[in-house]
Amino acid sequence: MKKKRIFLGFSFLFIGVCIFFVMSCDEDVEYRPGKIPILTTTEVSNITQTTAISGGNISNDKGSAVTARGVCWGIDKNPTINTLNSNKTDDGIDTGSFTSNISGLEPNTTYYVRAYATNSAGTGYGNTVSFKTLEDNNINSFTDLRDGNVYKIVSIGNQVWMAENLRYLPSVVGPETGSETAPYYYVYDYNGTNITDAKTSSNYSTYGVLYNWQASKTACPEGWHLPTDAEWTELIEFLGGEEVAGGKLKETGTTHWISPNTDASNETGFTALPAGYRDNNGNFIHFGYNSYWWSATEIYGDYAWYTYLHYNYSIASRHTRSQEMGYSIRCIKD
Repeated sequence: MKKKRIFLGFSFLFIGVCIFFVMSCDEDVEYRPGKIPILTTTEVSNITQTTAISGGNISNDKGSAVTARGVCWGIDKNPTINTLNSNKTDDGIDTGSFTSNISGLEPNTTYYVRAYATNSAGTGYGNTVSFKTLEDNNINSFTDLRDGNVYKIVSIGNQVWMAENLRYLPSVVGPETGSETAPYYYVYDYNGTNITDAKTSSNYSTYGVLYNWQASKTACPEGWHLPTDAEWTELIEFLGGEEVAGGKLKETGTTHWISPNTDASNETGFTALPAGYRDNNGNFIHFGYNSYWWSATEIYGDYAWYTYLHYNYSIASRHTRSQEMGYSIRCIKD
């Protein structure tokens, strides 16, 4: 009987020790990773043959200060800051969002990128984002074979845009001539019908051509098209919505924009310029203040959707106006 009691005592002791170790192990597994920072990876934009832009957002440092942050990338699907053939940026400390400039890439190559953040507990990683660099065939620019104009292009999200306003000019008229049904082409501040003269103006080379909606429908070159309102909306939503997208699209500084050019960062490489427009009263107006671009989406039979940026706000808003207006065009790749 005494032996039985001793045996039972040792059994309970053994079970207790096992439970203690299991609970201790469980607590360690849950607790330590919980101290590593929590973060997400920003979608990749402004992709070229050798560069791109990403970043991240650190939402929680788990009680221990972030001492290093950035992105790491490579051809492996889950890059880390210690992975062979991976690269990384160093983009400061602390929580919040940050932007990372990725460089040294190879053309026509698929890469995987993750944001990282390090604190005293270790390094946490965001979600993996993949992207493919442009081909090494001058694809970061495009030549319009109709007139020889060369345009910079930029990849934003899943779209490829011209990074300049279209300059296709098959004919030209002054601002007093307009129509909702016949195509017309304008160059800001030019009042005449001579194409060669119109093309010599600095407004033509810098800001491009203004088109009424009928002209805009067929103005883009082969392989490109006038973006629909849905495609403009996709761009704006990808950049965080109407309240902030404008700043990310506008050229920085006040060389072309009227001060203050609020929140302009041009982080997308879109380089929006304030080309103004031709109104339906026969005037050129808002030069230096606003950008206006047609969409391919018609409404009410004689109106169409357009997108608009403002010198004093970071917004990118969409509205409808008479098809007689003369607005700029940004073509999007088919």
